[in-house]
Amino acid sequence: MKRGINKICYGFFSTLANPTRLAILERLKDGPMNVSGLAEYLHQEQSMVSHNLKLLEGCNFINSERRGKEKYVSLNNGLIDPLFALVEGHADAYCGGGANCRFAD
Repeated sequence: MKRGINKICYGFFSTLANPTRLAILERLKDGPMNVSGLAEYLHQEQSMVSHNLKLLEGCNFINSERRGKEKYVSLNNGLIDPLFALVEGHADAYCGGGANCRFAD
């Protein structure tokens, strides 16, 4: 294993270990969205959504582009699709599809 992987893994997983950021990623699976639309969808202040988007963008979980005055964000599907597939595969194989997960609601 590469030296320093502990720090890299911590940054990677701590960025994902946030309900708002996971909700953003889950919503973006349906397609790109502007920041104000995400704030409305999540029922959160735009500044809080922007803060979380900055962290997701810093790890390249999402892409962003300006369209006029609005910022649109989309998933980095090359990273997120395999990551979600890994989690879903784990849930199916070891957690009864999530039903037996000790952290499930």
